[in-house]
Amino acid sequence: MAKETNGYIAKQGETQRRILEAAGKVFSERGFRNATVREICGEAGVNIAAINYHFGDKKGLYHDTLKYWQAVAFEKYPLARPGPAGSSEERLEWFIRQFMNRIFDKGKGSRFGKLVARELFDPTDGLDVVVERAMKPTMLSLSAIVGEILDKKPDDDEVRLCCMSIVGQAFYFFYAQPVITRLLRKTGLKTSDVESVVDHITRFSLAAMKARKMTRKNVKR
Repeated sequence: MAKETNGYIAKQGETQRRILEAAGKVFSERGFRNATVREICGEAGVNIAAINYHFGDKKGLYHDTLKYWQAVAFEKYPLARPGPAGSSEERLEWFIRQFMNRIFDKGKGSRFGKLVARELFDPTDGLDVVVERAMKPTMLSLSAIVGEILDKKPDDDEVRLCCMSIVGQAFYFFYAQPVITRLLRKTGLKTSDVESVVDHITRFSLAAMKARKMTRKNVKR
């Protein structure tokens, strides 16, 4: 995934990259349906003909925008943990931190998270791109870790449910920010808050999975 990600970014020419940078901004703010090619071209400083030449049409541009910003996000916050693999618990914490950083990044790294958010609430056929390039490899990576913790195969139903619960916790803190900030009387989640959430989700999830594993062992006795 890392080589494919880096390769996708590298193969874009200067004009394509300017368009994709502008498209990421406009699509993430307005969504696919409301964004216009004219607006994107104005943001990129290119002629409308450049869209047809490089991407075919608006849909082609949108799909390439999703691929480009997925590559940017995963290059900055990769799935694979550098150095020694570490324990399954350490790898789980790494996974959750990377996942949270991808969606809470305050800079351009947040573009993909915003694009995904729009796809989840107002799906287009671009959702297939998101699932194939981001969600599948993410779930495969998490399933391997969770399967190791539960002593089950990665494709086991219990493993899949636990993976969805872990990801669901992270998404809640992202999508429910307006509610959370009002409940806690905060202006927004800071970097230190994100670290606290990472620690909480890790500990909470590990405790739940270890309890399920222990229950299973006790039933077999």
